[in-house]
Amino acid sequence: MPQEFEQMTDSKIQSNDFTQSRYPRNSTGGGAILAESVEMVINSKQQRLQILKEIDWEIQKGDIEILMGPSGSGKTTLLSILAGLLTPTAGSVYLLGQEITRMSRTELAWFRRHHIGFIFQDFNLFPALTAIENIEAALNVKGIRGKSARKEAQALLEQVGLGDKAKQLPRDLSGGQKQRVAIARALTGRPQVIMADEPTAALDSHSGHLVMELLRGLAKEQGCTVLIVTHDPRILDLADRVAYMEDGVLKY
Repeated sequence: MPQEFEQMTDSKIQSNDFTQSRYPRNSTGGGAILAESVEMVINSKQQRLQILKEIDWEIQKGDIEILMGPSGSGKTTLLSILAGLLTPTAGSVYLLGQEITRMSRTELAWFRRHHIGFIFQDFNLFPALTAIENIEAALNVKGIRGKSARKEAQALLEQVGLGDKAKQLPRDLSGGQKQRVAIARALTGRPQVIMADEPTAALDSHSGHLVMELLRGLAKEQGCTVLIVTHDPRILDLADRVAYMEDGVLKY
């Protein structure tokens, strides 16, 4: 199950004031996402493998940034580090001004739950739940339940153009529709950062562009920052900037 759905109470962390007081805002940049000298090394008895090499990267609030690169280049590892799912061997990562590389696992889980939305290539929808129930499940994890969750879930479906598909199971939806449900789920709690791993790879060109246009509209209208890892060259024209990974090195 994706880590954004991990179960955790908020008893230890009640508000964003906690992380702001413990982890003061970074003063070196104003971006929504900032990586400073990030490295990732895996050591084994046989060899030392450096997956990421001195990554410095800043993504501005409200931008859509695409990260491309061949398989094995390190881009998914970098996405996982920027999302707080992996800890780098060296360097620091700041999200929304908070240094997430200093947070505990519990604090990171809370931070991801309240500030980051995740979108996946294979949608990760629960097959036995309807479109609206998939979104309600994400809302339940964030402490929103009952009628409030149902109302917000329906509003999110309307936002992605699927208000009339609320009672449909994933098997009854097209690939593009399933991805839009996944986007609606990622928007629960109005996250300030959305991270997407190959969100259009399983879609045809038309559906892929619709998904990207939806993400672009959300970024511009709501001010959220979108980071997309992809192999799909069809969507590059909808990004504010494209970065490239090769052999663990980030290039612009």
